[in-house]
Amino acid sequence: MSKRILVGSRKGLFVFEHDAEGWQQSGHHFAGAAVTAVLAEGPVWLVALRHGHFGPKLHRSDDAGQTWRELGVPAFDPEEADKPAVDTIWCLTPAGRTLWAGCLPPGLFRSDDGGESWQLNRSLWDRPERKEWFGGGADDAGIHSVVADPAVIGKLTVGVSCGGVWRSDDDGQSWRQASAGMWAAYMPPERRHDPNIQDPHRLAVCRDARQYWWCQHHNAIFRSDDDCQSWQELCPAAPLSHFGFAVAAHPADPQTAWFVPAQADECRIPENGDFYVLRTEDGGASFRKLNQGLPSSPAYHLVFRHALEVGPDGQDLAMASTTGSLWVSMNGGDSWQRLSAELPPVYCLVWQQAAR
Repeated sequence: MSKRILVGSRKGLFVFEHDAEGWQQSGHHFAGAAVTAVLAEGPVWLVALRHGHFGPKLHRSDDAGQTWRELGVPAFDPEEADKPAVDTIWCLTPAGRTLWAGCLPPGLFRSDDGGESWQLNRSLWDRPERKEWFGGGADDAGIHSVVADPAVIGKLTVGVSCGGVWRSDDDGQSWRQASAGMWAAYMPPERRHDPNIQDPHRLAVCRDARQYWWCQHHNAIFRSDDDCQSWQELCPAAPLSHFGFAVAAHPADPQTAWFVPAQADECRIPENGDFYVLRTEDGGASFRKLNQGLPSSPAYHLVFRHALEVGPDGQDLAMASTTGSLWVSMNGGDSWQRLSAELPPVYCLVWQQAAR
């Protein structure tokens, strides 16, 4: 097995591979187009693009990037006057033979034919609460996290910025709020705990213990030990991080997760130029600051929601920034190696074990 990182950037998809000779860039696809989401399952790769003139596009490769073909894209019914146009495909998630796409504006779309065609999930779109959703960094709300449970058919968890966490147990036919315990610093006191206006920046679940969840929120780090029935703020993180986008959950250890802090709101840079990764190994009771191999201060790297990923062994990590750097760690974040400092701004990446 070799290791592969698919990096979605403002100027195309970059591929890095690791073998006996180390890391090297092995490919560059869709040069000039912004890559907003990547999904890789074996040799099958799906890449969502956002063209400035042509809007969102979706491409599929069945041979690990050797050839590509264009697919249909999620779209609202143009005959319905209240439907906007899809601006961005923000995430792609498999659930058995089904594909889910989270978009901006906050449409959740389903495909049962490998991405050839898409249908809007009306039950979430038609929820009356959606009228209160609003944008954080974007003008409109968006769905950035769609998590399917491989052990429970039809179980879906969705993160909306800003619209909270939502759960379906019947394959998207019905939905309920799952944001209890979160609070929003940007709202007046009487509405801070309203579950429908929360801004979960990213959701992550432990692969082998799926009642344990992590959330990097707009103003805090939250954890759930009861499968999103309730969330608890991790106060010990406060001296090191209130704000950030990325979180990665250890696939086997429910007590371990990684975060990348930043300075809130209009700044969106590391606090005082101090760039580091946080790791907890005790469920959030304490955090360790990891920066060996990362640039020394001042360094102004920002890591987006989908630009921090952990490999299936819980030791391999990949991380990339809006300033065009890509790092890997092979020891759980204790030390980092920079593979490139010359990439375009990075929006997302995928870590893949590649069979030779």
